[in-house]
Amino acid sequence: MAKPDQYQLAVPLRPTTRSLPIALLRARETVMEPIRDMLAKSQISEQKWRILRVVDERGPVEQTAIAKDACLLLPSLTRLIAAMEQDQLIHRSPDPKDKRRSMVRIADKGRALIDTHAPESQDIFTRLEDQFGHKDLEHLLDLLEKLQDVKL
Repeated sequence: MAKPDQYQLAVPLRPTTRSLPIALLRARETVMEPIRDMLAKSQISEQKWRILRVVDERGPVEQTAIAKDACLLLPSLTRLIAAMEQDQLIHRSPDPKDKRRSMVRIADKGRALIDTHAPESQDIFTRLEDQFGHKDLEHLLDLLEKLQDVKL
């Protein structure tokens, strides 16, 4: 029964405590808070960190693939890549197979930044895994991958 001052929806919504979008945002904030603190020491944004991680893992890579893997819109990525190139974190060069595309690779300064934060990043992950449980964390990651394949 609704409270007298509460608006009645024609179609009731799930409570926010069981809303998947809100639950994902809350979980993201739990995970990202210590990562933001870590990155603040180097004055690097979450987005730039994701780009560095993707480029470091993949090697020379085309910008569209970076945007997909780093969860960024291509226009935002283009702006960030330009700034990161100016800061000498990454290098861009024409794709030898298709001159219309550019390939991005990590620069020494970008790799040094990753190396600087790797121990603390690993410590954050270890604390998360210790508190959440290795098996549950792996299961959660599997479920989140499966959720990405859902077509609504």
